[in-house]
Amino acid sequence: MKVTVVGAGNVGATCADVLAYREIANEVVLVDIKEGFAEGKALDIWQKAPINLYDTRTVGVTNDYSKTADSDVVVITSGLPRKPGMTRDDLISTNAGIVQSVTENIVKHSPNAIIIVVSNPLDVMTYAAHITSKLPRTRVMGMAGILDTARYRAFLAEALNVSPKDIQAVLMGGHGDTMVPLPRYTTVGGIPVTELIDEETLNAIVDRTKNGGGELVKLMGTSAWYAPGSAAAQMVEAIVRDQRRVFPVCVKLEGEYGIDGVYLGVPVILGKNGIEKIIELQLNDDEKQLLETSRGHVKEVMDALDNINAAK
Repeated sequence: MKVTVVGAGNVGATCADVLAYREIANEVVLVDIKEGFAEGKALDIWQKAPINLYDTRTVGVTNDYSKTADSDVVVITSGLPRKPGMTRDDLISTNAGIVQSVTENIVKHSPNAIIIVVSNPLDVMTYAAHITSKLPRTRVMGMAGILDTARYRAFLAEALNVSPKDIQAVLMGGHGDTMVPLPRYTTVGGIPVTELIDEETLNAIVDRTKNGGGELVKLMGTSAWYAPGSAAAQMVEAIVRDQRRVFPVCVKLEGEYGIDGVYLGVPVILGKNGIEKIIELQLNDDEKQLLETSRGHVKEVMDALDNINAAK
């Protein structure tokens, strides 16, 4: 199996490192536009192989997509990171151009690849990659839900003083302030979280999760990378190993949840063909309203991208 990671920055390099360390693919190709950058990161990861005892070969290239040919999965992390004071939506014009260019190169050299988008603003960059690739929606998806649920579960584990391994959760909607956490689908060792934590504390954790990316930007001056990179690698693993894992993933909805033509995070089964199935939960009225708010926000940014493309 061959996996390509486009963008050798913090997120991309972390993703490549996790893929290599876990021996998820035989070869991992790291691509970047900065001369020597991907080559250096890939070499560093490869030199770690004798220490951490793995066989995956990591190869770095500068803007040479011929070396990515016949990749089974491609992860796109390219684009500008958020800076303090920026919203994800501020990045749309520049990052859309980058993602569209990368996608064209991917499809040219790996027409059968499954594409995972990590670039922000996530939902709209997934849209950009999908319409550019012309691939089925099951093969172009965005990584956000795994990261968001991981933050949610980490905060809950801290509050409850339990292992994060025992916490299962689902979030839906857009990646950002309008995401839709679903506490009634959150369990701790099979126990509903609402039986273990008071409503006020739970609501505070939900709010912190919604602003999880912004919290890190304020602390570090740039976006997160360990958790996003690891989350993308987990999606790659589910596909490469045909694990049929149930994850929240950004995908184009075509009537599911009463929504058509908008890219939102929903629970799916992830396997060798990409998105094997979209799972439709029975949402209550409050949850439906939150999802509709999220849908409206994502659609606005999708429309903004359409206007930018129309003006070119």
